[in-house]
Amino acid sequence: MNNYGKHIYVVAQLLNKFDPENYSVEHFLDESSKDLQNLDVTEQTFILNVLGGCIQYKSLLEIVVDGFYARDGKRCLKAEHSLYVVICYVASFQLEELGLHNIYTIIKSLDVAKVCKFLRFFFDDLNLSTWIKDEWSRIYDSTYVKENWIDSLLRWQPEVKQMVDHLLDKTARPFVPVKTSKVTEPKAFNLIKPKPRPIPVPQKIPIQGKSHPLPQTTYKEPKEKQQLELVKQKNRQKAEELLMEANNDQFKCANAEKSKSTKLMIDQILKEKEKSLSFRTPKARPIPALKVDNIPVRLNATTILREDALYQRKVDEELQRIENLIEGARDSSEFLEWKRKMEEKDLEQQLAKIEYRRLEGKISHEEALLSRQKIIEENRMKASLMREETAELMRQYAEKRLQEDKEMRDLVEQVAEGHRNAKQARIMLQKYKQKIAQEVTEENRELLRQALEEAEEELRKKFELICEIRAIESVPFIRQKFVDLTQVSGHGLLCEMSVVELKERLTLLEEAKRKEEEDKRDQILSEKQAKEQYLLDKLEQISLHRAALGKAALLKQEENKMKTEYTKTSLAKNEHIAELQKKLEEKTQERKKQAEILKLTSDKYAMRFWSTRNAQERQWKELEDSRDRQVQLVHHGIVPEMTAQKMATYQAERNEVFSSPSYVLQA
Repeated sequence: MNNYGKHIYVVAQLLNKFDPENYSVEHFLDESSKDLQNLDVTEQTFILNVLGGCIQYKSLLEIVVDGFYARDGKRCLKAEHSLYVVICYVASFQLEELGLHNIYTIIKSLDVAKVCKFLRFFFDDLNLSTWIKDEWSRIYDSTYVKENWIDSLLRWQPEVKQMVDHLLDKTARPFVPVKTSKVTEPKAFNLIKPKPRPIPVPQKIPIQGKSHPLPQTTYKEPKEKQQLELVKQKNRQKAEELLMEANNDQFKCANAEKSKSTKLMIDQILKEKEKSLSFRTPKARPIPALKVDNIPVRLNATTILREDALYQRKVDEELQRIENLIEGARDSSEFLEWKRKMEEKDLEQQLAKIEYRRLEGKISHEEALLSRQKIIEENRMKASLMREETAELMRQYAEKRLQEDKEMRDLVEQVAEGHRNAKQARIMLQKYKQKIAQEVTEENRELLRQALEEAEEELRKKFELICEIRAIESVPFIRQKFVDLTQVSGHGLLCEMSVVELKERLTLLEEAKRKEEEDKRDQILSEKQAKEQYLLDKLEQISLHRAALGKAALLKQEENKMKTEYTKTSLAKNEHIAELQKKLEEKTQERKKQAEILKLTSDKYAMRFWSTRNAQERQWKELEDSRDRQVQLVHHGIVPEMTAQKMATYQAERNEVFSSPSYVLQA
């Protein structure tokens, strides 16, 4: 068996799963053996023995492992705790059985550095002879610990230490590369070198004649173009100077801007013209359609009956009212007085009840307070009793706990005694299981034999049944059946009849049904005619009622007309109203006269404005003509410049006078 390292890991995993509170040792070993059925018998026995030993001596092994974690294994993983427990068990109790060679293979299959570190700590002379021995002696007898465990470990200590040093040296030794032989180096072939090619003789280049240089005029602009540019610039400067002079020395008569007064007058005239225009005249509404008073209304049966019921109800109410008046209806004042007194009486009773309920509420409140005080007192008494009971229960619990501790100590002693006989019990259990397995296999064989016999018997019966069914199916039978429609089926019932009789009865029933339908149709027609006659009668009554109501409405309308005429005549006779009417007419006439006067004045004003405007335009035209004449005379030299200037100043002053707002207003 070479897979010791793998088995050590398996034992560590199983040890992690073990829970002493939920599983017993035997049950856990049985469950573990079921999981290890795919392994060999020797491997199973090794794993189970190591697992059982680890569980049995777990307290001893954990002392060593915890000490290792506390001192040298501070950087080791807590997840490897069970692995160190298994290694400690193997080194402590399986060293003589396995031997150093197997221990060596186990260490090599695991993490060498960690295992060597743990073994060096465990097989230290000082640790074994001091605290490990003392801790183990607390659990087991000191002489037994020293003779059976500590002495054997100390005896194996030098060999284990030598093995650990060897493994550590082997892991720490650097890797020495293996010397390799030289690799053959390929050499190039000694081939004949080709001869170099001869250099070709160059051809002679022909000598060409010297070319004439280009003239400088090709790279310069012509003088004519420069002269044209200068002429253009001079002409532009002259034109700008003339424009400046013309703008500075322009004629005053050429000023096209109008004065403020003229602008205002023009705006007023334009507004008046726009008012006189009527582009958006109100459109006339079309003539409304004539309303026909007597629109025909189609009445159905429901509307006729509803209207008749309405008129009938009105008639009944009127008759009832007349009968009550004839019988002498009483005055309701006495009843109302009696009703008021009774309401006052009821109110007094209700107030008395309210006061009574209020007092009852106060009384119940006081009673609730008293009951609450009683409950508080009772709770205090109960609390004191509960405290006494809890004290008694605590005393009993303490006694019970002492008894349980004593029983637990006895149980621990019994368990320790049982652990000593664990190996014998395990062997006995294995033999018992083997015996049970043999018995089970024999029973299974017997059951299989019986099942085969039963299956054969069942198949034989099925085969016989199939043969019988096939024989029955092979017999022919007559499928046609002769039927006599006049015969009865012969079941012995009173209601039996033949098919012919059934058909005759059906024909009779159809004739009876047809006759019944005709009678019903005649009845419906007669009912319909009666209903139509009834509705016609009702319509006649309704028309009479409507005629009566129409006459009443006409009479009422005539009365209203008479009233309106009377009011009109009375108003006409009233002097104050007549005076007001007369005054209103006078005011309207006065308003119309004022409107006509305003219209005439506006026309005169417009005519005057247009005449003044035409006069101003003529004046402007004359001024412009005189100005042109003066310019022409000065230009031809007929009038000297001084006189021309005087005339110009005079004309300007005159223009200012004519254009002044005072002159415009006078005009």
